[in-house]
Amino acid sequence: MALPRPAVQPMSGELPLEQAWLKLVQAQVETSLGELFDLPDEARLDARWTWAMAQARTYALRPAKRVRPALVMAGHCLAKGTPVVPGELWRFAAGLELLHTFLLIHDDVADRAHLRRGGAALHHLLAPGRGGEDLAVVVGDHLFARSLEAMLESGLPGVARVVRYYLSVCRHTAAGQYLDLALGGAPLSQVSLFQTLRVAYLKTARYGFCAPLVCGAMLGGASPELVAGLERVGRQVGLAYQLKDDLIGLFGDSSVAGKAADGDFMQGKRTFPVLAAYVRAPPRAREELDLLWSLPESLKDARALARARTLVEEYGGREACERLVTRGSHAARRALHSLPNPNGARDLLDALIARLAHRIA
Repeated sequence: MALPRPAVQPMSGELPLEQAWLKLVQAQVETSLGELFDLPDEARLDARWTWAMAQARTYALRPAKRVRPALVMAGHCLAKGTPVVPGELWRFAAGLELLHTFLLIHDDVADRAHLRRGGAALHHLLAPGRGGEDLAVVVGDHLFARSLEAMLESGLPGVARVVRYYLSVCRHTAAGQYLDLALGGAPLSQVSLFQTLRVAYLKTARYGFCAPLVCGAMLGGASPELVAGLERVGRQVGLAYQLKDDLIGLFGDSSVAGKAADGDFMQGKRTFPVLAAYVRAPPRAREELDLLWSLPESLKDARALARARTLVEEYGGREACERLVTRGSHAARRALHSLPNPNGARDLLDALIARLAHRIA
């Protein structure tokens, strides 16, 4: 299958090229993703398990951006110099997306989240309370194993080496998630801006952006120079993406974002905009910020959220974060422009980066 090539500007009423590209990737990878749930060896294990897998399949196929599979395709096209991708690459990309689904399920349990992609978090679908959380962890473990099977089953040249690389990145993702949760109990005075950026890099940038680009490029036989260049691009755009997510997590609209707009505040997340406001605030405002973020969840009502948003905005946390999002996006695009542009693949990736920087969900 060939990915679309940049040509002239779209006419009125037509989708921008990068949006058409994403829709193509979404459609193809979701077809492959659905196929990963066709497991004859599990068909007669138990009716309860069959029901749980049906819930997991529906959850995995909810509307989503599918950025990671798109980055796999972009990396492959840049390495190969052609927009034509082998059919086996879609299976690999679907496996990678299924691993992402596994991480979302576990994250939602750890974060006590209620919503994901416009619907209930999986643990709320499986059973109420702690029982649903336990079941969701097990289903996530299953999807992790299935994702590795799928990536290896693709049979692409060098796939075992690529999967080993991806799993090494996932180890760092686990470290980032651990730090994110562990810092949630620390006073703001004991958390640095550097730590928030390190969490963003470990939890999102490497796993969500560097790794898919590099995996696609490695499967396309990329040179070490191209791999290094794509890592630079992924690091910058990934940081910008996570910082934008931090803004959405505090100031966003849940009806647009598809998840709770107060989630980061309710969970006491020590994110960049919060710490950026804290270091700029006078002593009395620092005390108030610390108090607000340390409140038990039962006391974090709409009034507390509104006050928290006001303080973060008043003392420059939102503006500082927006500046870093812009800076990271610009740095990613500068790094990208040093790479080759076979059949306009680089231009597609450049347009996608620009779109991600201005997202609202």
